[in-house]
Amino acid sequence: MRPSTPEPEPLIRLLWRAHNWFRTAVIAALEAGDDPATITAAHATLLSQLPLEGTTIAELARLIGVSSPTAHQWVHELVAMDVLIVEPDPASARAKLVRLTQSGRQRRAQTLRLLAGIEANLAERVGADTVDALRAALETPWGNPDTTGT
Repeated sequence: MRPSTPEPEPLIRLLWRAHNWFRTAVIAALEAGDDPATITAAHATLLSQLPLEGTTIAELARLIGVSSPTAHQWVHELVAMDVLIVEPDPASARAKLVRLTQSGRQRRAQTLRLLAGIEANLAERVGADTVDALRAALETPWGNPDTTGT
């Protein structure tokens, strides 16, 4: 009997593991710092998807794939830590925008510096060419996911 060749893992599983690797590395680096406010992995995920100009809680929920009540809870936890502010949306009387506070912008800058270090560490582990190729593949527009077919 021939040994069977293992089935390749689905790309989504590999991407999810990569996401979790980065998220865990960021949280570990933040916890090693001297900031008393604890940013959870969920908070880090939310903050990673928040556009600089701000967005609504519903849009944040869509971007990170959680329910609006869950995103609402995380936003208000970050408001309590002075990372985010929720304010009226000038484009809509009913909507509210979630934006970074000054403290949140400082945290974002800190996190971007941490990420640069984490990316450099990854490049040392797997090779700079591999990281560059991964970045190029992920930065390439993939098109509308609704039109990919099954």
